[in-house]
Amino acid sequence: MLPTYSVPNSQGGVVSYTDKKRWFWLLSLVNPLIPLVGVAGHALTHNAFWLYVPLLMMFGIGPLFDWLFGEDENNPPEEIVPLLESDRYYRILTFLTVPLHFITFIGCAFWVGTAEMSWPGMLALTVALGFADGFAINTGHELGHKRTALETWLAKIVLAVPAYGHFWIEHNRGHHRDVATPEDPASARMGESIYKFARREIPGAFHRAWMIEHQRLCRKGVPVVSLHNEILQSYLISAVLQLGLLTTFGWIMVPFLIIHNFFSWWVLTSANYIEHYGLLRTMQADGKYERCQPHHSWNANHKYSNLLLFHLQRHSDHHANPTRRYQSLRHFEDLPQLPSGYYGMYIIAYIPWLWFRMLNPRLLSLPHVGGDLDRVNIDPDAKADILNQYGRIHD
Repeated sequence: MLPTYSVPNSQGGVVSYTDKKRWFWLLSLVNPLIPLVGVAGHALTHNAFWLYVPLLMMFGIGPLFDWLFGEDENNPPEEIVPLLESDRYYRILTFLTVPLHFITFIGCAFWVGTAEMSWPGMLALTVALGFADGFAINTGHELGHKRTALETWLAKIVLAVPAYGHFWIEHNRGHHRDVATPEDPASARMGESIYKFARREIPGAFHRAWMIEHQRLCRKGVPVVSLHNEILQSYLISAVLQLGLLTTFGWIMVPFLIIHNFFSWWVLTSANYIEHYGLLRTMQADGKYERCQPHHSWNANHKYSNLLLFHLQRHSDHHANPTRRYQSLRHFEDLPQLPSGYYGMYIIAYIPWLWFRMLNPRLLSLPHVGGDLDRVNIDPDAKADILNQYGRIHD
């Protein structure tokens, strides 16, 4: 039985809405648990094939299901949004994913530390865990944008799993301010491969987060190295968690943690790369960039991956309205649209020539770009090649 939300409208009638995806949002609880499928299968059968299954589920089944189930362009009526956002069911799902990430991380660490498996098998399981825990950053993303103390703390806690505690500071106060500009290390430029972008984005985001937190604490007259530092609060949880695993399971945790942490960070880099590739906010006469609009983010309406990722792929509405909760994020017409959900787009991004071939023409054909390279965020090192291939920048 699906609940129906109803409110009176200004014409004396009633506006009603039923979220037909309500119970399908439970898939968001599956995402953190995917690596445990490999652990369970390996434990029951002793067949090493199971250690590779989680990666197959993510990058084989994920894009396939996005293609099979298609896209959803449904939007809740605006009159209903306050009721939809006050429904605690949706909030509880985000709360529940926090302990699930810890359970999966510790469970996989236990299996790597105690079970017999080949190095390729261990690598496959750990990479899959890294990708799953990279999406803990997505949970922290959803929670960290909200204004309640509980959700803010849960964001810091879940970001401890991928050891990326600086994310919510950097994302909320840095990326959202500078998004789709050359100044933003987390906005990819046209002609920039994901591998080049990673070398700019990972250290750039880290530096910006610490600068923002340093400035905040200095304004308050509080020491930067203290428990008042919101980045260090999450890092301390990471340290206790990861040092505890090293103490318990020994040296095998060294490669396990290095691989896990790297691929967790790589997931965020992958998401950032595809979310704003080549998009550019216009510089106004006063020297400031225009306000971020929905067309400054790439969007994807694919049902399956959006259900797993708390509507992360409706990124356009998120950047235009950062505090809007995932269940009420909207589709807009004539926005930059990705041809697949994130799982499929990651694979394409990892093959730069294929990415450029698919995304560059799509970028230039956007209505607000209209083939004008002045309206594109271009990698300076690729500028000459882009001009040669797509024409001169308009005067």
